Amino acid sequence: MEEPREILNCIPYPSRGRFEPSWESLRNYRVPKWYADAKLGIFIHWGVYSVPAFGNEWYPRNMYVKGSPEHEFHLKTFGPHSEFGYKDFIPDFTAENWDPDEWGKIFERAGARYVVLVAEHHDGFALWDCSYTRWCAARVGPKRDLVRELAEAIRDRGLVFGVSYHRAEHWWFFEPGTRIDSDVNDPRYEDLYGPARPASLNPRDPPGPSNEYPDDSFLTDWLLRAAELIEKYRPQVFYFDWWIANPAFEPYLLAFAAFYYNRMESWGLEGVINYKHEAFKEGTAVPDIERGTSPGILEGSWQADTSVCYKSWGYIRDHEYKPLDAILGHFIDVVSKGGNLLLNIGPRSDGTIPEEQVKLLKGLGDWLRVNGEAIYASRPWVTYGEGPTKLKGGFFGEREFRFERGDVRYTCRELYPHREVVYAVLFKASGGQVELREPAIRAQKLGGKILSVELLSGERAVWRKVEWRAGEALLVEIPSVAEQPAAVTLRITLVRPPK
Repeated sequence: MEEPREILNCIPYPSRGRFEPSWESLRNYRVPKWYADAKLGIFIHWGVYSVPAFGNEWYPRNMYVKGSPEHEFHLKTFGPHSEFGYKDFIPDFTAENWDPDEWGKIFERAGARYVVLVAEHHDGFALWDCSYTRWCAARVGPKRDLVRELAEAIRDRGLVFGVSYHRAEHWWFFEPGTRIDSDVNDPRYEDLYGPARPASLNPRDPPGPSNEYPDDSFLTDWLLRAAELIEKYRPQVFYFDWWIANPAFEPYLLAFAAFYYNRMESWGLEGVINYKHEAFKEGTAVPDIERGTSPGILEGSWQADTSVCYKSWGYIRDHEYKPLDAILGHFIDVVSKGGNLLLNIGPRSDGTIPEEQVKLLKGLGDWLRVNGEAIYASRPWVTYGEGPTKLKGGFFGEREFRFERGDVRYTCRELYPHREVVYAVLFKASGGQVELREPAIRAQKLGGKILSVELLSGERAVWRKVEWRAGEALLVEIPSVAEQPAAVTLRITLVRPPK
């Protein structure tokens, strides 16, 4: 295997700068302030898998898994896999009703600060004008450079554009098709379905006959496609799924990160790499927790991602949509612990966003227009919250986000050396007295006091004084007129004596 420096030199674009392809050098990376302040991004899973719209975005793999619901559905609906394979959905991925400017309006209305499009999912179909494959949206299907068009629309709205790149998983994604009579075995389509190698979905499992690690040819192609995405579209977020944690990727990840950070700096931009499962060393990129949260406040920036649907990331016909309360609860919890939320939608194959998804995004935006001061550019307080609901934290815990009355999440801003502003986001506090222990404890520890308590309310986000008293706990009277879909916000000002 080549060394990271040799791998970096294979990229056909300038790669000079202060970052070298080593973990030691990459620890000089600093997360940009724009990202730490942004708090909310929109994730978009849109691809050929939205044509069958069945199961989830793993339909391309599962349709070849004998006995699976996708396999049976495919046989009944489209016929034998040797006659109608995944490639045959591509002509119906048309994007004929897609308006990228309308998408931009929807995302801006939702309160998002950045947008991340899945530029290539596990299925190997690229949504950009890719030099390394004929299987891309610029040549087949829509015959449009979807990445470029969306990037332009998003930036026209003053939002940050990013991409997600899942080609690592393509190494093994279509392997089930090699075990049945299917078009995966047809050499004419090897450049779409290959390598289709047997591998463990746990990237840390040791190599063996049933778990082949990626070879240098695949890894070099993986890197060159990623570098082209950077060079053509300058994405300020570059998101990876989990399988880059396979040890074979490490020298290529080092080359990628050095190239990306150097190119961003050369353009006067600040970029972010998202990763999972310790694929990057701490301090060299931004970790991501899929469909979950951290059990507590993390040092430094991090991200959680989730979908508006429990069952799928891509569009399917029978979505199980989350209630807005659950989405808001997840979002507020993540922000209270220092993270961002990347919230996914799944458009139809024609480029339209389902009405229920638009409705959820609008509801989120409505809440942020009132309560955004407690969210954007906030930082974790000394504790993230209190209340009866306990979350385990970690990956895939999204059904936990059902907060009750008494649950509170805190964020803060420090305005002056002897004063701090704490935001308490209260769940299901539609009226009556609420008890907050942590602000009173904090004031006592500081030898200071609570100076004021205000309620944020109304479409114009006006702060209103409310009745309160402080002792062992802070007791606040919430007027019944303050009802909101899931949560209301208090602004608590604490003062402490000079040292």
